[in-house]
Amino acid sequence: MIRITDSIALPDSAIAQRFVRATGDGGQNANRDATAVELRFNIRASSLPRDMQARLIALGGRHVTKAGVLMIVSRASGSQAENRETAHARLLALLKRAAKAPRIRRPTQLPTPVREDRLGAKHRQAAVKRSRKSLRANSG
Repeated sequence: MIRITDSIALPDSAIAQRFVRATGDGGQNANRDATAVELRFNIRASSLPRDMQARLIALGGRHVTKAGVLMIVSRASGSQAENRETAHARLLALLKRAAKAPRIRRPTQLPTPVREDRLGAKHRQAAVKRSRKSLRANSG
């Protein structure tokens, strides 16, 4: 059981893991052994709340397929166990980020005197520029 928050948990069976051969450097071990790990998590078929599913799809970005399957691949280490731990940690971090609902931004209401001061300053600056324009037109 993977505990995301106090109220949200996922069964271990919701995550499929597969070991594949890692690409790139690594010598004979990378060519011979399946050390890279692929985690697959079907977001749409999961028991997560709908709003969390939507946030997880958005956070997953290009790692989410059109069918709604989140794929996390870890191949940084030459060890299968380390790659599995890394992939599980990345998945858990992503799930925890998706579990937090974004804060709603409420626009700030400026106090009336502050707003009036700013408008007064704009009018004064506009008057200065108008006065310069009339001087240039007469001298040119």
